[in-house]
Amino acid sequence: MKNLLICLSIIILTSLAASNIQSNFGKINVTTMTLPTQDGQHLVYDWYKPETVSKQNKAPFIAIIPGFQRSKEALSNFAIELARRDIVVALIDPYAQGLSSSSKQNRSATKEGYGMFALVNHVHANESFNYIDKSRIGTTGHSMGGNAAIRGADLFGREAKLLNQDSKLHSIYISGFVLTLRDNILKNIQSNAGVSYALYDEGGFRNELSGWDSTNMEIAPESLRFVNWGIHGSSQGEAKVEIGKFYGSLDDRSLRIVHNEPLLHPFQPYNFEAMQNQLEFFEKSFQLNPKISSTNQIWHWKELMTLISMITSLIMLLPLTRVLLNLPFFTDIKKTVPPALPTPGKKGRIIFWSLFFIGAGIACVTFIPMVEVAKIVFPEASSRELTWFFPQRMNNSVMLWATFNGLVGFILFFGAYYFHGKANGVNSDYWGSRINLEDFLKTVLLSVLIFTLYYLILNLIYFLFHVDYRFWFMGVRIFQAEYLLVLLMYVPFFYIFFLSNSLRVNGSIRVENQPKWLSLLIGGIGNSLGLILIIFIQYLTYGLTGTVFWTTNWLSVNLLFAIVPMMFILPYFNRYFFDMTGQIYLGPMITTLVFIMILSTNTVVYLPV
Repeated sequence: MKNLLICLSIIILTSLAASNIQSNFGKINVTTMTLPTQDGQHLVYDWYKPETVSKQNKAPFIAIIPGFQRSKEALSNFAIELARRDIVVALIDPYAQGLSSSSKQNRSATKEGYGMFALVNHVHANESFNYIDKSRIGTTGHSMGGNAAIRGADLFGREAKLLNQDSKLHSIYISGFVLTLRDNILKNIQSNAGVSYALYDEGGFRNELSGWDSTNMEIAPESLRFVNWGIHGSSQGEAKVEIGKFYGSLDDRSLRIVHNEPLLHPFQPYNFEAMQNQLEFFEKSFQLNPKISSTNQIWHWKELMTLISMITSLIMLLPLTRVLLNLPFFTDIKKTVPPALPTPGKKGRIIFWSLFFIGAGIACVTFIPMVEVAKIVFPEASSRELTWFFPQRMNNSVMLWATFNGLVGFILFFGAYYFHGKANGVNSDYWGSRINLEDFLKTVLLSVLIFTLYYLILNLIYFLFHVDYRFWFMGVRIFQAEYLLVLLMYVPFFYIFFLSNSLRVNGSIRVENQPKWLSLLIGGIGNSLGLILIIFIQYLTYGLTGTVFWTTNWLSVNLLFAIVPMMFILPYFNRYFFDMTGQIYLGPMITTLVFIMILSTNTVVYLPV
């Protein structure tokens, strides 16, 4: 109980600190709002209103649009820093991501701005927002959120030309996306605009130039057209873009600037320089005179606090389980921990390490093929169509990969047992795999109870402090009730992998006279090595050529930045839960429920709701 209380205390204190940083220590009011939009859809967003803002002291307004696979909390750093500079901010959950509804439009970023178009119209027309300067409305977004920003400038620019008035979007800032910087779009933009593109953006292969030239915004045709359409009214004019230079004029909203920070695509939003560049753009375009410098940033402290809370919340699963296991109803689950396996001989060690690297190799070579298989098996989600049948486009491939490699893990484990271990004194008594029906059902009930308590605590934290557990783009989020149905779809398949891991961690790696830390380290590396190899191949190729190894499925590779840490720590949890119960089942049950819900709430979900 003591350790549980310590964990809860750390979570409460760090969440309180994160909440204070998010609100700039009470100077910004942060609330969650819901906007009914077209076709029965709804948009959920966080509203950041500085205390200095009033009807007599109107402020600019900026809508922030996260990219593909990102919820509103992933870009809270933008909201914090903009609101600190007396700007009203709406931080949206894009359609099919976070708490917003799905969209009936399968090109939502392009056609709806992920919901931003409706929000801008709402703010512009609604008299209740009398503290907003309607002539200074802006938007910013990263990746597909950047595409949404460009599309918004195009839409409202065409509307302005038709009505012979100023565009509703005074200024836009585009981060991590240049594919839409084409003549047919740029000619309509009636907004001040900035572009920030990572010098090492892995998606640069999609741009017009190739290799390293594709991401060099000094010479990229996309950035040249962007600047020239602003200051010359055509695609011709400047032959080279000076990075960080303001072009054009505020008077006719032709202000243009291009940045080219030395970053990778997924890390671009979490960089001090990139944040500074964006702040300075809006300061200039909105003609602000903030009391604080663009280098004065506090968002990283919130990231630190929510990182500590996220790590602590996962650690909390252990003392929480111990407390519940001591209840009379669950005490029967606790069994004597089986003895560790005998120290293997030379042949046994050769077999172990051979299978270790074979398993990692299979995990490596099967991931991308499973991405392709998922497109065939789950055509609706792969085509961004609404469906109740496995609606998670990106998670579907991970599920197929996990199921296949879980089965491979079973084959390798039992193959090693029948061909070597059985003849060398190993038997099932070492594995902790025997369980009667009553204990199994109690184990299931206990895992569901722990999952429920874990998320009830998270919801309480969110209610009290308006923050969740997270670091950058990976977070433990609250969820809608329908996500429980989604969880039930995916859990049986993922459980195959998680159970296979528990069996191998406790039935083949747990060896007598071997330090526990070494055993767990081997398990963590073995469970994640295949995916680490994919990242290594992708970025080694990129470093040598300027083009990533996997192009078509490069976003699936980027997904691994969030999955690899989860894979690495999984064996640790499976061992600790094994030590509590003497059996292999509780660990994978708890981790499957918790980890898969984490994955599910950090991905697009094309549910018809």
